[in-house]
Amino acid sequence: MSADTLPVDELNEAEAAEELARLAAEIARHDQAYHGEDAPEISDAEYDAMRRRNDEIEARFPSLIRDDSPSQKVGASASSKFGKITHAVPMLSLGNAFSREDVEEFLERITRFLSLKDDEAVAIAAEPKIDGLSISLRYENGKLVQAATRGDGAVGENVTRNIETFPDSQIPKVIRDLLCPEVVEVRGEIFMTKAEFKALNERQDASGGKLFANPRNAAAGSLRQLDPEVTRSRPLAFFAYSWGETSEALAETHTGVLDRLRHWGFPINPRTTLCNGVDEIMRYYEGLEHDRAGLDYDIDGVVYKVDRLDWQRRLGFVSRAPRWAIAHKFAAEKAITVVNDIGIQVGRTGSLTPVAHLEPVNVGGVLVSRATLHNGDEIDRLGLNVGDEVRIQRAGDVIPQVIEVTKKQSEGTYAIEPVCPVCGSQAVREEGEVVLRCTGGLICSAQAVERLKHFVSRDALDIDGFGAKNVEQFHRLGWLAGPGDIFRLHERKADLRVLEGWGEASAANLLSAIEDRRSIPLDKLIYGLGIRHIGQSTAKLLARHYGSFEAWRTAMDKIALIGSEERQDLVSLDSIGDAVANALAAFFTEDHNRDVLDDLAKELTIEDVAKPDASGSPVAGKTVVFTGTLETMSRSEAKARAESLGAKVSGSVSAKTDLVIAGPGAGSKARKAQELGIETIDEQQWRELIGDA
Repeated sequence: MSADTLPVDELNEAEAAEELARLAAEIARHDQAYHGEDAPEISDAEYDAMRRRNDEIEARFPSLIRDDSPSQKVGASASSKFGKITHAVPMLSLGNAFSREDVEEFLERITRFLSLKDDEAVAIAAEPKIDGLSISLRYENGKLVQAATRGDGAVGENVTRNIETFPDSQIPKVIRDLLCPEVVEVRGEIFMTKAEFKALNERQDASGGKLFANPRNAAAGSLRQLDPEVTRSRPLAFFAYSWGETSEALAETHTGVLDRLRHWGFPINPRTTLCNGVDEIMRYYEGLEHDRAGLDYDIDGVVYKVDRLDWQRRLGFVSRAPRWAIAHKFAAEKAITVVNDIGIQVGRTGSLTPVAHLEPVNVGGVLVSRATLHNGDEIDRLGLNVGDEVRIQRAGDVIPQVIEVTKKQSEGTYAIEPVCPVCGSQAVREEGEVVLRCTGGLICSAQAVERLKHFVSRDALDIDGFGAKNVEQFHRLGWLAGPGDIFRLHERKADLRVLEGWGEASAANLLSAIEDRRSIPLDKLIYGLGIRHIGQSTAKLLARHYGSFEAWRTAMDKIALIGSEERQDLVSLDSIGDAVANALAAFFTEDHNRDVLDDLAKELTIEDVAKPDASGSPVAGKTVVFTGTLETMSRSEAKARAESLGAKVSGSVSAKTDLVIAGPGAGSKARKAQELGIETIDEQQWRELIGDA
């Protein structure tokens, strides 16, 4: 049985790491297609189910969390066609629920985190999840001054002129209320009704214009126009559902804020309601799912939010999503088709992934022609061969997955040859892994190219206009052997200008975009190297811990030695385990990897990590350890609070520990702290220290 079909609690660490890496690479491509290009290739159900499995795996293996994972990123980078706006408050995404059990677990997590009594009710605001384009509207002294798309959650596109074309009944240009805060950001969803979408496509067809695939694409494409008059001509609508930065509190509850937004003239979805308990929530969900087809706008689920804002503040955020909200998605869809062929893809770490090429079939409005098979064990489990009839599901993976063979049309089972189809090197299965992996390393052009693609990708260097096709073309020409060569492409400017498909302007734009990335944050560099098990969150953790490239590089050269001070310091970090340490050690013991890094360091200015603003914090810069049972807050809340105050939270006690917070049942960690003479306080003293008593 393959890793992706095993229950999460049966995965070993190597299987989990391989699956997370595979999912991360594919989802980055589809994030760009959906958010950046308004041209999704898959359904929301498929995309969301993959995110769900990522979350489950990462919850069990936190040391494997990658920042190119669905749990660590939002949307796609802002387009170069528009000016960029940095959100004062990030526009994050939501975790997903797919069943009653998931909703129950969501409520239980809230109760545990807040340490609520079992009979203490958690009121939940429930609202339809509109399938549109998120927008943030900034008002200063009651006047609309700025509008930005979600973008990647941190930076969005400036679409202010386009938003100004909306009628005041949809988006007021002025909030006419003397009590309106000096600054308030209203957030919501731009969408197009089904009736208007149909009429628009009919007009487009009659005039020979572009036809849109669905209302979401039509809404996004209509808003993201360089000519605001095109936006004005399109029938767009808006529902407000949240807020960003505000100079003063708007209300004490989420529903109270929505009432205030309604009073200011913003449309609020009339199906928004308040629920108490899982039974009321499920009745709302089932009712909305029943009415879904009759609504004049597309929805793909329900959003649940804790109503009390003081509880929202305490719950805070994890990764890309708030702890106090979740999206309950509608079911995925399936179809039957035939496997015409099976191909093998080679990833940047050498993994050989079989992919089924299907007789194209329409599944929920999307034409599907490929499905992942993941590895040889999965093919064996299915008993699959070319020519078989199969059932596919557009869920659980970024491309559809084959879930069963419905009719055997051929004899035997397809066998993956233990040879790399690209470089001809032997492919082996390492101990504890379920995939075959090419042993060719950097001599394998597929691996070299995939690593370069990763290096220039959105979550790494994010070089505008430097896509996968450019990497393949320049590598084929011999211009790119390693990442450092990217920053020497200016030496080939004359050749680039006359290359087919290029010209003076496009060459200049690319070289300018490359120059813009000569100064990069340390975490982007670490992530961009493509080291196994090092995702964005782990890269950020490493960057924060070491502070500078020089300190990180010096430590990494010594971590291969088991028992060394550098190794112990690394694995003491909260959420860092042996898998990450071993991957880093393996990378730095290879001469060619160190050469690549040294080459890059000559070309780049690698920025030190800015220390968090924790002025006045009594624990800023200190390393703290929580041990034993906490009675007035959950461990997660305590950790989040400590980090917000500039402290480093470690999972073990060492000579570098500054403070231990010990609750009832504290054992070996408390004893070790005593032996080392480290200050140890109880939970109440901790709360008094940080001003939360």
